Amino acid sequence: MIVTKIKTLLRPLKNRLRESPDLFLKDVSGIVHIGANLGQERELYYKCGLDVLWIEPIPDVFSKLIENIKDFKDQRAIQALVTDIDNKEYKFNIANNNGASSSILGFKQHKDIWPNVKYTNTILLKSLTLATLFQQEQIDASKYQALIMDTQGSELLVLKGSLPVLKHFQFIKTEVPDFESYEGCCQLSDIKAFMLEHGYKEISRKKFASHTLRGNYFDIIYQKI
Repeated sequence: MIVTKIKTLLRPLKNRLRESPDLFLKDVSGIVHIGANLGQERELYYKCGLDVLWIEPIPDVFSKLIENIKDFKDQRAIQALVTDIDNKEYKFNIANNNGASSSILGFKQHKDIWPNVKYTNTILLKSLTLATLFQQEQIDASKYQALIMDTQGSELLVLKGSLPVLKHFQFIKTEVPDFESYEGCCQLSDIKAFMLEHGYKEISRKKFASHTLRGNYFDIIYQKI
């Protein structure tokens, strides 16, 4: 009975999100975007009147991000590598597409969809959890009701490290494949299990890349029940 009522309540939102997945942004006042890259969504977030916290690990890309958001009110950026553990050193692989496909993980079946994307450099970075970052930067987690992740295979690590502040996120949007795009990467089944365990329901799924022999990449939005 309760499950039926929840499905009924979520159905109108699901229908709207199929038409425009980013409609959920109108239901929040702040977002945390991990894996910011160059801040490509900055204008969209600005138009929605959002308070934005960008998090980007690559020093050179971070410098460009700062320049890109300097004229956007209520948008700030922090340079950090977010995972599930504090103060762990990672070899971070830099990709040749302006860093967009960079990851702590090696490529596996990723090359079957994007054969021209390659790693060109590796740097050493130390990680921290999202909970620790909020504490160190004295960030009020309640200001942010949405979490957006684009961390190239390490999304589940980000989520595990966010558990102390996870309750504040009413919406979580993530990019995720249903195959091993990166070596040992988070896959759709992993995300689905985590979200179910922590009280989130999928409300939108958009396929944006696929390979006939491998699988698909999705942007998926979850809402807290």
